[in-house]
Amino acid sequence: MATVTYDHATRLYPGSERPAVDALNLHIEDGEFLVLVGPSGCGKSTSLRMLAGLEDVNAGRILIGDRDVTDVQPKDRDIAMVFQNYALYPHMTVADNMGFALKIAGTPKAEIRTRVEEAAKILDLTQYLDRKPKALSGGQRQRVAMGRAIVRQPQVFLMDEPLSNLDAKLRVQTRTQIASLQRRLGVTTVYVTHDQTEALTMGDRIAVLKDGLLQQVGTPRDMYDTPANVFVAGFIGSPAMNIGTFPVQGDAADLGQAHVVLPREAVSAISSEDKGQITVGFRPEALDVVPQGTADAIPVVVNIVEELGSDAFVYGSLGRGVAGEVRSGAGDSQVIVRVDPRQVPGKGETIHVRIRPGEQHLFHAGSGERISA
Repeated sequence: MATVTYDHATRLYPGSERPAVDALNLHIEDGEFLVLVGPSGCGKSTSLRMLAGLEDVNAGRILIGDRDVTDVQPKDRDIAMVFQNYALYPHMTVADNMGFALKIAGTPKAEIRTRVEEAAKILDLTQYLDRKPKALSGGQRQRVAMGRAIVRQPQVFLMDEPLSNLDAKLRVQTRTQIASLQRRLGVTTVYVTHDQTEALTMGDRIAVLKDGLLQQVGTPRDMYDTPANVFVAGFIGSPAMNIGTFPVQGDAADLGQAHVVLPREAVSAISSEDKGQITVGFRPEALDVVPQGTADAIPVVVNIVEELGSDAFVYGSLGRGVAGEVRSGAGDSQVIVRVDPRQVPGKGETIHVRIRPGEQHLFHAGSGERISA
């Protein structure tokens, strides 16, 4: 087992002016499950491929344990990678696929068989060892790819969006299996996904990337409760956080007919770059539905209601009299409100909501960075 360290690691593709990964500094503890997450093109897969040795590092270093592997060949890094598309040999049986890397390395046949059978038992693949990949389901093929990595007994597992080709139900099942397996084996794991739900449910820690830059790294709870900037706030959480920028009047953010009272420290932190405004974020569950006429209530016109059984979410637009715009994962000018699933409003109705005191997130309107208050 080993730690992994990115030390100002940079990857600049030929012909590009902006690095795909820009001076990444990240330390992953021995046995940790770290998830790299972000939108398409943010540099997460490139970061993983740099660690695997499949992409050159133009500046900085990458270390596995105390060993600098920046210029070491992939086969000599003692890592095992699980790909999005399984990458199984169609003419080989499951057992041969899982043991192929050991065969190439000259491992004795008896040891290969022992390791393959042990991995198959862990992954519930014992009955499929003599089948070809075409006779397996997508979830079973992904488990074979996992088994191929496990039998190598590497220092580090690398997983590049391994669940993307699975259907929704199987994806939930398999992510639970992967997380449980990693904790059982205790192998340092770097996992790449664009799905923030996967990141929140699987990782010991999450690293959020945007445009090749590390935005924040921390536990899932850190990311949810104290996002470092507007991007992380809007990206982490499902449904997404509502975010709006409003003028500051005295000690409150002015939403027109409603006001959000701000801590004194937040008002003091507003700079000239913010131009007298502040960005306020509030999650769907931080809103209470209140009677019409309640002080500082925000009117929301219901557009769509998602009923999920135990939960219900209203997707609506701001009613009249509200200054500024609020955006969310549902799009610009959309507000998401969590409501009582047994008292769901109808489409076209207007509900009134109020942000619970202390449950708003405050950011600089200029830079988007979090205001610690």
